[in-house]
Amino acid sequence: MSQQQNNYRNQEEEIDLREELGKYLRHWPWFVTGVVICLITAFLYLKTTTPNYDTVASIIIKDEESKSPSSELAAFADLGLLSGMGTNSIENEIGILRSRRMMNNTVKALDINILFFDEEKIKSSELYLNVPYIINVLQLDEKSLSKVAAEEFNAFRIEQDGENLVLKNTETEKVFKGRLGKPLNLGFADIIIDENPEFAVEEEGEGPEELVVKFIPVDAVVGRYREKLQVNLTDKNSSLIELSLQDPVKAKAQNILDQLILEYNREAIEDKNLVARNTAEFIDERLQIINEELDSVETGKEEFKEANSLTNIEAESELFIANASEYNQRQQEVGTQLELATAMIEYLNSGTESDLLPANLGIQEEGVNEQIQQYNALVLERNRILAGSTEKNPVIKRLNSQVDQMKANVLQGLERMRSNLRIAQQDLNRQAASIGSKISAVPSKERQYRGIERQQNIKESLYLFLLQKREENSLSLAVTAPKAKIVDRAYSSSEPVSPKPKIIMLAALILGMLIPFLVIYIKNLLNNKVRSREDMEKEIRQIPVVGELPRITGNEAQIISKNDRSVLAESFRILATNLQYLLINAGNKEHGIKLFVTSTVKGEGKTFTAFNLAITLANTGKRVLVMGGDLRNPQLQRFEENAKEWQGVSDYLVNDNIQIRSLIRSSTLHENLDLLSSGSIPPNPSELLRHKKMETLFDEVERDYDYIIVDTAPSMLVADTFLINKFADLTLYLVRAGYTEKKLLQFPVDAKNDGKLHDVSFVLNDVKTAYFGYGNKYGYAYGEEKESFWGRMKGKAAMW
Repeated sequence: MSQQQNNYRNQEEEIDLREELGKYLRHWPWFVTGVVICLITAFLYLKTTTPNYDTVASIIIKDEESKSPSSELAAFADLGLLSGMGTNSIENEIGILRSRRMMNNTVKALDINILFFDEEKIKSSELYLNVPYIINVLQLDEKSLSKVAAEEFNAFRIEQDGENLVLKNTETEKVFKGRLGKPLNLGFADIIIDENPEFAVEEEGEGPEELVVKFIPVDAVVGRYREKLQVNLTDKNSSLIELSLQDPVKAKAQNILDQLILEYNREAIEDKNLVARNTAEFIDERLQIINEELDSVETGKEEFKEANSLTNIEAESELFIANASEYNQRQQEVGTQLELATAMIEYLNSGTESDLLPANLGIQEEGVNEQIQQYNALVLERNRILAGSTEKNPVIKRLNSQVDQMKANVLQGLERMRSNLRIAQQDLNRQAASIGSKISAVPSKERQYRGIERQQNIKESLYLFLLQKREENSLSLAVTAPKAKIVDRAYSSSEPVSPKPKIIMLAALILGMLIPFLVIYIKNLLNNKVRSREDMEKEIRQIPVVGELPRITGNEAQIISKNDRSVLAESFRILATNLQYLLINAGNKEHGIKLFVTSTVKGEGKTFTAFNLAITLANTGKRVLVMGGDLRNPQLQRFEENAKEWQGVSDYLVNDNIQIRSLIRSSTLHENLDLLSSGSIPPNPSELLRHKKMETLFDEVERDYDYIIVDTAPSMLVADTFLINKFADLTLYLVRAGYTEKKLLQFPVDAKNDGKLHDVSFVLNDVKTAYFGYGNKYGYAYGEEKESFWGRMKGKAAMW
């Protein structure tokens, strides 16, 4: 039993799947139309859209702190020329490459805010480099240009007549006249237009038929390309950076990336040379001071000799000086170091926080040299980050704190160094005094002369030392290498990255099928009306559907005729045949079968169904009577003229002198069809229908007719149908597709369960061709020619 249930469930799921697919497959023309439209749209999009190409360049950020001594600059590392110039973290370098300042410098260097277009083609294409003119901007007002560009008044059509030029605004038609090589004022800029000799050579003087130039604000161009620029680290453990840019013009994108790398290297070199420049300034300043002091000492020496008539004091005191030479040399070295320490302390106290300290001056204290290098590195890092940020940046505040602390450490180290040098100098002086006691015999003039000479030697050695350092510093400026090593110069892909034809066409194909699917799905989801037999069978199972009637278009007859072969006639024949299986409960009556036709609300096709069913039965040779059972709103006159003026059921019920046979009239629609109208509209229809004569009426007509078809009132609006339904052998309950709401299907079910209606069967009226089974699914229409493809398409469109 369980296996049978599973099979039954699987069969139901398969049937449901087929039904769901059928909902969409019956609208296949719309899927075909949607796919065709989307593919055509995609084709036009591909033809009119400018393709974008991917341009890529790659660089390596050099880390100078990790260089080996065998590198190309190892010889200068021994001189201490490259210390303090290490790179920042790789993330900072990526941030600099992405900065607005870098892109702004690139845009200005390439003048890519001036664009040339060829407007004669289907899609406006930018001309880059290969243009007939070169525009040099003498002066540009960015604010005025931004205002003009916002109103799209920044495009000009260029026309040339010999040396004369005419620039016409494409929007305002305002004309600006000028000459080649002469300044021309456009309001927001002063420009000079010259012919491009390279273009003339390459294109043999032939240019675009309609050349348009556009002036774009620099900030707008910078913002646009900053959004397009991608800077990525290829691997977290390396310093290899890949720069990519998507643009319709390959050469333009390549130049932008190459120029961006150039601007980055130029700025990096300037940062590296900043310490060397400050050192050069310091050395030049000290050389000037030492030169003046040296001149003063030599002049004093000369005057001393002249005043004391001295010629060769060295030869006379050679013996004594030989013993004191070692101390003199040490005193010179200590004096030089003390002079450097004092000068560095003065420079440190008088400088600002952004100034760099002179490096590599020959200070012998290694700890002090290392502190100076660390201080310069911190100042460089803070200045570089501050160029793209503000003082409120937490990183800047942290670096300021570190700079102040390091500056204090440097100052403390220099003070300690100077203190140690003074102690050493005092010790040397004491020892020199000891030696001096041994040469006390030397005249005081000799001692004075030696003091002057000692000062001269100190100044000379310091002067020569500074000259050497200045040359070394100049050499470091000359050999500074770029920070970014180019691995691959910018190159562009041969195939466009967007739009991609295959993807666009595939998306169009999917979209062409998806749009009709969604429309049909949403339409089905929001639809609350009965459309097909399947909808009814899903909602109710207690009442069978005995027949389906097709929709009648405006040019089709609503009443079937004799020997009619239309789909409408066939559907009523099927309905009449199905009724034979339902009339078993009528006791196998051979005549006098009473068929009641009713519905939930008005407008669902009761009268239409009653007449056509009557004619169908009459065509079989049966005698049929159509009775108007709706005393409130008679409708028989729709198909039988003057029927509304006839006396009928209501007149029979209120007048005992009227015989029922005198009220029955022959129909003009068929010789076997008679009519009994509802008669005059009474004020109390419900009371009349409760009259005992109703039973007499049905008894009399049963004897004369094979079928009595009663067109009753809507069941939900009035109770008239419920009052006479006990006389019915079969009740046909009309449901109109696309008109009756699904929730109203429960009403006849409840009426049947409550005993108000009996022997009820549904008839679905006004079924659209797409939902009508007969003659549609299998392509068979009795007695009709098969409709053309465009006819079926037209029918689908009308259905929507």
